[in-house]
Amino acid sequence: MTLDDTDLRPDPAAAPRRRAAGDPVKALLHRHRDLCERAVDPLEIAAGLEAHGITDRTATRFRHRDVFSLAEELYARTPRGETLAGPAPVGVAGPAAVRGFGCALLPGAVALGAVAARVPWAGAVAVAVTVAALVWPGRTAGGRFPGLLHLLAAAAVGWAVHGHGPALGVALALAVAPAHLAAAGFAARARRGLAGSRALEDFAAGARPLLVLTVAAFTVAAAGAAALAGAPLATTVPLAALLLLTRLVLAHGAHRVPAAAALAVALVPVPVAPLAAAAGLLVHAVVALSRASAHARP
Repeated sequence: MTLDDTDLRPDPAAAPRRRAAGDPVKALLHRHRDLCERAVDPLEIAAGLEAHGITDRTATRFRHRDVFSLAEELYARTPRGETLAGPAPVGVAGPAAVRGFGCALLPGAVALGAVAARVPWAGAVAVAVTVAALVWPGRTAGGRFPGLLHLLAAAAVGWAVHGHGPALGVALALAVAPAHLAAAGFAARARRGLAGSRALEDFAAGARPLLVLTVAAFTVAAAGAAALAGAPLATTVPLAALLLLTRLVLAHGAHRVPAAAALAVALVPVPVAPLAAAAGLLVHAVVALSRASAHARP
């Protein structure tokens, strides 16, 4: 029995497969080249890999103990120019941060001014300026304008103000500034925790209590705003927490369906509706915002 010459030739498709099997990281680098080339540090790659479903357990297939170690090799093996900008410092207050906080003070000032002027539509003004504070985070998350969430937020806040009076709207408008600080503080501390983590589980274990403590601290500030405006605490505080969680979901690119559902629940005409809505969205936020991919730079 004789063999044809073509039977002795190597399969051209088999060689790349063998090379990829011998260097699995090279194949992964080719698959995620855009992510690796855009990243300013290994943390960006780790977050991106997690967003694509690669976990610490998956990283062992690439001969690494965790995603962070895998990301470091991908970052080191990615060719990049000398002019690539380095990572921005975390938590450094600059002109943009000062302008952002100044803008966060405007809703409270406008709402207080409308009430002080005794305009008949002061409640509507408070609703408008409070919901407007959600627009900026929505625009930064993926570049898509989440109009449905804003409409639901306006409906939920408007319904509450209709039932409890303009004082509730003023309290929520005053809570915009502490909400801005809470969101910025959570983002900075989570990013710092990501920098110090060596495994996705380690980061998640630290991010969950951080989010809960952030929301708890904000509720204290919201209670102060309610007392200052003379609004009912039982409605103001959970509704303010719901708006803060909606802001965080928008800013960090988490799934918006749970936020929309929570805002719809807040429209139910029962006293416990805002509390139930905030509690439900907190559960979603704890899961979604404990992922490293939620804290990658846009």
